[in-house]
Amino acid sequence: MPGPASSSTVYEPVALWGRIPHGIYFKDATAAAVDDDSDRVYVFNRGNHPMVVLNKAGEYVDSWGQGDYIRPHGVTVDPEGNLFLADDLDHTIKKTDPYGNVIFTLGTPGQPSPWQEGGTFNRPTHVAIQPSTGDFFVSDGYGNSRIHKFDAGGNHIQSWGEPGTGPGQFSLPHNLTMIGDDKLALCDRENFRVQVFTTAGEYVDQWHFHRPIAIAAGRGQDTNLYVAEAGPPPVQKDVPGLGLYVIVIDRDGNEVTRFGAGTQGEGPDQFMAPHGMDTDAEGNVYIAEVSFTTVIPTGDTFDREPVSLRKWERVSG
Repeated sequence: MPGPASSSTVYEPVALWGRIPHGIYFKDATAAAVDDDSDRVYVFNRGNHPMVVLNKAGEYVDSWGQGDYIRPHGVTVDPEGNLFLADDLDHTIKKTDPYGNVIFTLGTPGQPSPWQEGGTFNRPTHVAIQPSTGDFFVSDGYGNSRIHKFDAGGNHIQSWGEPGTGPGQFSLPHNLTMIGDDKLALCDRENFRVQVFTTAGEYVDQWHFHRPIAIAAGRGQDTNLYVAEAGPPPVQKDVPGLGLYVIVIDRDGNEVTRFGAGTQGEGPDQFMAPHGMDTDAEGNVYIAEVSFTTVIPTGDTFDREPVSLRKWERVSG
């Protein structure tokens, strides 16, 4: 396993990564999660097969979930190879085995908790898992401003957060990851920051980004974090340099390096709409994009399946 990236580390896009059979489409790939042990990359998406499974070479392995999910949003792999799936319009978190068999469901399917009142859930977005305990954390979400903590069996432990701009307040908590075993980093997207907490919910720090939408931790000796920035809103559609990067930072929030062109597009070094992200043991980065959803409000259209899944390979450093 490689060590932490440095300013000299080079990442290169893998052209045309991810091959799926004719008749299966992503529409939007909302999240990607890597299980190194089984050589699987889980791609949660809003197409006709909500879960598409590839290997790290990008070859098709499996697909499932037809009719089981309303609006796929986030996927996380636990140490045993099981999955946690956030379905934001179903207002649920499902734990499944690698083949989609449900182990448990949290939340009431199709029934949101009252808007911004802090219950479980109102359009939850993602899950992070504490390695030592199996406790997990849910970012919630589009209709709440909350982080919920559960034990490994799905029993609620605590919740924190409320709408606002101060420490411990949120404006669309969109994605989260563990920092080691004792801290949690949250993409507080519309507050343009990542907030850091202890696993007991105590505020630690915050770091500024342009609409941070996804965050992932390096693996093994790679102690860095990877933050994907969303692009500008439609009113600023063509302004360059506003997001559309993946920024590599250390655990104190200092930028180490970044990749991406900073402009929207389907070119090899561009992003359309980063949304979910994960890393693997070789230091590579997988980015899922909601390209279709992002372009529609601008009045543009696609006459084909847009690029919505990318792999960037760590080639040196």
